[in-house]
Amino acid sequence: MAFEIEGTLHKVFDMESKSASFQTREFVITTEGTYPQFVKFQLTQDKCSLVDGYNSGDRVKVYFDLRGREWQDKFFTNLNAWRLEKAGAIGDALPNNIQTPPSFETQSTPFDNNGGDGGLPNDFDDLPF
Repeated sequence: MAFEIEGTLHKVFDMESKSASFQTREFVITTEGTYPQFVKFQLTQDKCSLVDGYNSGDRVKVYFDLRGREWQDKFFTNLNAWRLEKAGAIGDALPNNIQTPPSFETQSTPFDNNGGDGGLPNDFDDLPF
């Protein structure tokens, strides 16, 4: 099950190698509201670099999954982040190395006889008979 939350990036921790083939990185956001919360998320493997383009104080939206496990009769819960973007408009959410998709503006069509407003030809009759 996927969740999302918005907040302010508070702190980014260094990457940690748990084994020769497994690495993690954690970061903390601060939520808004009457009682702000400091929420820690974990990034794993190739997702560890997701937080690289962000600075403390940036407004971010975090997409994450809940992960839980048992070890020696103890239970652990992680918030496993899998996507991170700037909070706000979609165009602002793309990392610096990805180009913004082209905007689609209203353009004239071959049937446009109404001054460029995308309308139908003046002699068009919308009744089927």
